[in-house]
Amino acid sequence: MLIDDRYHLTYCTNIHPGQDWASTFQSLVDYLPLIKNKISEDKPFGVGLRLSNKASEELALNDNLPQFKSWLITNGLYVFTMNGFPYGNFHDEVVKDKVHAPDWTTRDRVNYTVRLFEQLAFLLPEGISGGISTSPISYKHWYSGTKEKNAVMETGAMHLSELILKLYKLEERTSKYLHIDIEPEPDGMLENTEDVLKFYQNFLLPIAKNELIKILNISEEKAKKMVLRYCTLCYDICHFSLAYEEPAHTFEKLKNAGIKIGKIQVSAALKVKFDTSGKDKIWDSLAQFDEPTYLHQVTVNSKEGVKTYNDLPIVLRNKPDVPELRAHFHVPIFLESFEELYSTQDHILKVISILKENLISEHLEVETYTWDVLPGYLKKDLSESIIREMNWLIDRL
Repeated sequence: MLIDDRYHLTYCTNIHPGQDWASTFQSLVDYLPLIKNKISEDKPFGVGLRLSNKASEELALNDNLPQFKSWLITNGLYVFTMNGFPYGNFHDEVVKDKVHAPDWTTRDRVNYTVRLFEQLAFLLPEGISGGISTSPISYKHWYSGTKEKNAVMETGAMHLSELILKLYKLEERTSKYLHIDIEPEPDGMLENTEDVLKFYQNFLLPIAKNELIKILNISEEKAKKMVLRYCTLCYDICHFSLAYEEPAHTFEKLKNAGIKIGKIQVSAALKVKFDTSGKDKIWDSLAQFDEPTYLHQVTVNSKEGVKTYNDLPIVLRNKPDVPELRAHFHVPIFLESFEELYSTQDHILKVISILKENLISEHLEVETYTWDVLPGYLKKDLSESIIREMNWLIDRL
């Protein structure tokens, strides 16, 4: 939905299970019209579409794509952003680090992303830009040593160069501006702003510029503008709060480097503050979030920098003596605290404050995909929870 004629707002449908197109579409039918009518009864409602590779392949068959577009129009819905990070199944099985597979070193990742863009171009209404968020190149613990990691970055940059060229040609063909939104997260090859800046400076810009100059016979300046136009950042508020970065500082650094933010994912992480005497109760509360489906990295800020633990069970076993830690577990954005724990909702409020003064991004997407694995006391009716999150954000924009 369009807010203040500036922002297109939605929630990410990765909250709903769906490995193939039939189950994905059924989830959309079951939830989207109801949620739309509660939040945006008289105005079109945006959709943050998540398709697995299999669902995307099946959507491309027969008349599935035109029929889906017709259903969207009939129900007052429109797709403007997609989540192209998880390639395979994202619910009801162990995901963990498999969420990064296949990574940007593979043709499978390239082909999947290109297909999503072709589908988004078909679904996207005229006059609106579109974006697809994607993985931060790869999962860093799959590789060892600087040489091997640099090779991953180089291959990822080469594949993104290929995608940038396709997006340029797609805009020429359709007049629709689409961008790929790289999403940093803990233990990704790109975790924070400094990682992003180094990737652009040392890998993406030199490699992509060279390819575009060679293929299109254009100037270096025009090639640079193309890279920065089509390859943008997905700023997931939860992820950057885990890096202990202040939003204003991050936005300023990215602006100075010419890197655009294609999408802001509005999400909150777990925050644990050991500023009371009841540490046992705090650890017991945190243990309720230990579940086997997703990676829940934990970060601690110190004088030496941010330390990341690969997953929550490691921290629950070791119980480090620290004043605060944060966990990669997307919690409801409308909650500031629950039991003995807190959220990084304060980072969301900081971003909202900045958005009121600066058009950081046109795309806002609430992303709390963990409803199925939340502790029982936080689980509510899914539709009501999504509506509550959306209304909480709308009331503050």
